Amino acid sequence: MTPLAAVRPVLGRFRTTPTPRGEGRTRHNFSVLAAAATEDLDVARLAEAHLDATTILAELDGPAPPAGSCWGVWAAETATDAVRERAGRLSGRKPFCSGAAGPCTHALVTVEGKRLFAIELADPGITVHAGEWQALGMRGSAAATVDLADVPATEIGTAGAYLERPGFWHGAIAVAAAWFGGAVGVAAPLRRAGRDGRLDAHGLAHLGAVDADLAAARALLRDAAGSLDAGEPGDARLRALRVRAVVERAVDSAVTRTGRALGPAPLARDAAHAQRVADLEVYVRQSHAERDLATLGELVPADTTDPLS
Repeated sequence: MTPLAAVRPVLGRFRTTPTPRGEGRTRHNFSVLAAAATEDLDVARLAEAHLDATTILAELDGPAPPAGSCWGVWAAETATDAVRERAGRLSGRKPFCSGAAGPCTHALVTVEGKRLFAIELADPGITVHAGEWQALGMRGSAAATVDLADVPATEIGTAGAYLERPGFWHGAIAVAAAWFGGAVGVAAPLRRAGRDGRLDAHGLAHLGAVDADLAAARALLRDAAGSLDAGEPGDARLRALRVRAVVERAVDSAVTRTGRALGPAPLARDAAHAQRVADLEVYVRQSHAERDLATLGELVPADTTDPLS
């Protein structure tokens, strides 16, 4: 598992007072996430969750995170895994809990999708099943299943506030910033081959396509960050789904075209590259793929008076 010492330097670079996003901080924090993801997607995943948690606590007037703490956000729910609250205590099972076996010290946990509670992971009522993660990708942030047995918890906000707050969709863009950084890292061998003159015409075409896709993703992330920092009005869900769709396309381009241009050698002989590809392919599956595109299609404005607006 990724140790807290590896994540803490990234957490220290976030601008999180008084709120992690907005007020000129969004682009900075997105840049921190992207840079971290270029180097280590496990670290970026854990840092992104902590940023999301501190944002939620600020937006919903929750307690200030203790100094040196690392937070997760455990919102996954299935038909068979559920958590219930009774008299301020949580019991049940929660799947896909990133950072549960380390480095997280605290977590925000959803109950029935609508209520949100803060817990301390040192509580003896928490059992982490860390051995269930079989994927080669994202092992360092392995999403364990967690059993909660009468764990004391503090409710954050009112029922429904977690999903209804403005920052919910802002956080979805932060995830895309991390995906983007991972795509930049995956494309690094292709850029080096181009710089060193080792690409034929087909390889250069792949490099050009990847560069264009990454440039589009970068521009949209910067535009979204600027809009959030400026407090510009707009449909938050539409903005987030557009950004995530473009960034996911850039991820697919980086993974596929780097492999097609360079063949098996980077995956077979470069352990860091092979791990980065495996990590990114797992991480980007937080996207809902065609379901998100269908939702985006429903939200597309029928008309616009300015084609560059």
